[in-house]
Amino acid sequence: MSKKVAVITGGGHGIGKAVADAFRAKDVIVHIIDIKQGEWFVGDVGKKDDIEQFAKYVTEQSGRVDYLINNALPIMKGINECGYEEFQYALSVGVTAPFYLTKLLMPIFSENASIVNISSSRDRMSQPQTESYTAAKGGISALTHAMAVSLAGKARVNSISPGWINTTDEVYSGADALQQPTGRVGRPEDIAEMVMFLCSEKAGFITGENICIDGGMTRQMIYHGEHGWTYE
Repeated sequence: MSKKVAVITGGGHGIGKAVADAFRAKDVIVHIIDIKQGEWFVGDVGKKDDIEQFAKYVTEQSGRVDYLINNALPIMKGINECGYEEFQYALSVGVTAPFYLTKLLMPIFSENASIVNISSSRDRMSQPQTESYTAAKGGISALTHAMAVSLAGKARVNSISPGWINTTDEVYSGADALQQPTGRVGRPEDIAEMVMFLCSEKAGFITGENICIDGGMTRQMIYHGEHGWTYE
């Protein structure tokens, strides 16, 4: 991967930062856009002008893209409080931005380019009052297989659905950890490892897929009164 070019949205913190660090460890040139101030291109992927300016910046700086990681985080608001504009903004960040940035960067994709979209296990399960985030994550999961077909021969396109990933310094133990079959909460590095694999030649026969990395939580059946589970 040495001297190849990666583009990461929301790469200034959390999962995005872990992915950026993993690429840099492989001597990859990394371009980040993040809404927070930092040593990267500061911009809001929910805004068309910012996406266009960032794409122009990447083109002028590197002239090629080998890896595109669409990771920027939509807002999470539920149906009781989320207004029309907020819901639209969540979809702009979570679905429209990955589509539009891919479209803008397509002309400079290198041979065997790889796109990894960061979805969420919420694309298949929900808590109450999470509609804006859940809709955005469901959308990017579907967008992934659509783009994989359209970009056949141009780029491989896959998505990852993380479960509970701890992006803070807090240490989770007890029930928070043990409720997951793996016995712990996820780390950003768990997702970064899969991103690196999907971008590598080892994953050359994988496209259009969604890989859920959630410690097994979406596979665990829960019934009141069994195995210590109770509904209150």
